[in-house]
Amino acid sequence: MTPPVKFVLKENVFWLSSEKAIFWEDKNALIISDLHFGKTGHFRKSGIAVPQAVYKKDLQRLFHLVQFFKPQQLLIVGDMFHSEENKEIELFKRWRNDNTHTSVKLIKGNHDILEERMYDEMQIELIPDELRIGDFIFAHHPTENSEAYVFSGHIHPGVRLSGLGKQSLRFPCFYFTPSQAILPAFGGFTGFVAVEPTRQDKVFAIVNNNVVPI
Repeated sequence: MTPPVKFVLKENVFWLSSEKAIFWEDKNALIISDLHFGKTGHFRKSGIAVPQAVYKKDLQRLFHLVQFFKPQQLLIVGDMFHSEENKEIELFKRWRNDNTHTSVKLIKGNHDILEERMYDEMQIELIPDELRIGDFIFAHHPTENSEAYVFSGHIHPGVRLSGLGKQSLRFPCFYFTPSQAILPAFGGFTGFVAVEPTRQDKVFAIVNNNVVPI
């Protein structure tokens, strides 16, 4: 993993990781969004040949991030699991049973439709709407709030970078506006939507395993 990039917001220090996660130093918390665990299994169940290796790689990235930052809490701003229970989710259950020292808080997203007992079994605190911690709010859908700065996900933000010969490529990104931050989708089997930042916004693209300010 390449070194994370420091970003200061409201006198709090956040570290932007090329593994599509943010470490909140002041609260010893790891923030991620849109993991969509179980999505590849959902597609395979429908007859679409998606390799399970995609999901296993996502799990390994998560495990490595937890080992590297050693967070006290994991804040997931929605869409942790893609849909119904499947064998892929069982892999996460096994890891969670062996790693109970980190608390996990999930702000419910539109894909988080598992039965509540399953979240309880995995020791995941399910938060229906939003979570307020100090000057920050954590929610799944991007939203404006006059009282606190919002961290969210859902739209899978990306940015288009142009090169020579009118060529352009799109990359996932961290997208900061004056009032909210939108995280890139953590899951590898997800697309992304190009954002159009203004001069007031700050964008950090994830390019070749590096976090690059735009």
